[in-house]
Amino acid sequence: MTELQMFQAYWWLLIAVLGAVLVFMLFVQGGQSMLYCRMSNDERQMMVNSLGRKWELTFTTLVVFGGAFFASFPLFYSTSFGGAYWLWMSILISFVLQAVSYEYRRKRGNLYGTRTYDIFLLINGFFGCVLLGVAVGMMFFGGDFEISRASLLDAGSPVISRWAPTRGLEAIASWQCLLLGIAVYFLARTQAALYFINNIRHDDEFERHMRRKVLVNGLIFAVLFVAWVIVLFLADGKQATSDGTIVNVPNLYLHNYLEMWGWLVAFLLGVLLVLCGIAAGAFTRDRKGIWMSGIGTVLVVMSLFAVAGYNGTCYLPSNTHPQSSLTLANSSSSLYTLRTMSWVSLFIPVVILYIAYVWRKMNHGGITPKDIEDGAHQY
Repeated sequence: MTELQMFQAYWWLLIAVLGAVLVFMLFVQGGQSMLYCRMSNDERQMMVNSLGRKWELTFTTLVVFGGAFFASFPLFYSTSFGGAYWLWMSILISFVLQAVSYEYRRKRGNLYGTRTYDIFLLINGFFGCVLLGVAVGMMFFGGDFEISRASLLDAGSPVISRWAPTRGLEAIASWQCLLLGIAVYFLARTQAALYFINNIRHDDEFERHMRRKVLVNGLIFAVLFVAWVIVLFLADGKQATSDGTIVNVPNLYLHNYLEMWGWLVAFLLGVLLVLCGIAAGAFTRDRKGIWMSGIGTVLVVMSLFAVAGYNGTCYLPSNTHPQSSLTLANSSSSLYTLRTMSWVSLFIPVVILYIAYVWRKMNHGGITPKDIEDGAHQY
């Protein structure tokens, strides 16, 4: 393995870590989607206060995730973020609605009413999860784009990639990508219920209600995710040969797991931990199911990123122009840039430690009915 390949693998691992943490943090969106599930006003306000202490961590992780792609694999950044324009803009708009809602929901002089901002939170709760899942699904099942490096010399239209007129929205019509998006949505709802059990101290009825949510949403997620994994293992994938030619390989992702058995172990361990977290939340009085499920989610998502990018696999296949598919080798920054930016990457653990620190400080004591009394900070 050359030095350049080592840095490419290193940066892909960092992206896998950030992507995994982001998927875990989507429990905030999952909680927002449950604000009107037979909740009283007081319970709803406690849920919003609980989520309001965490939403910025999700946003921070999303921004760092995009920044890591920009630094290490700029061709993906310009092709996906710049080409699949409407898909990413839809995701961004939903997150902007979330930020506005937490900022103004209970502000004095609010002209639109609390319910309007609750609707914004519901929009972000559903579309934020589903569309991010669809975007990740494109890394396995591809998009409709073509890359032409010669276009950069065209003064009239210096654009390196050209997408279908739907600009990424065609991925929503891909049932494989949509299946993953819906699975991510129910995972987020499951982990939100586990988080509420861990963080909110209310009455027994609220806790029983959340444990039922864990069971129902957890079962739906498990069925959808198993179905998607079966589809993934049976699907063909695109892989680069030694000379850079892109070829179609049957059952590529299954073979990647079998060849990189360490990631298969991480995948199976992660699935087991998620199931244990769901069982702990649904059938016991344990309040720590969120941690088992969260660690399991991180392991599973990291392993999926690994089989999507390592072993010469095309992590963004092109369905219309296969030779335009992106691999770690043909889409990365130069060796100088990767080596230099690796020093900057040392700040990523700082971001993770920041998340852990803020989580601990804001979670101290949990959320109680006292938090919705007059004078207390409310979102």
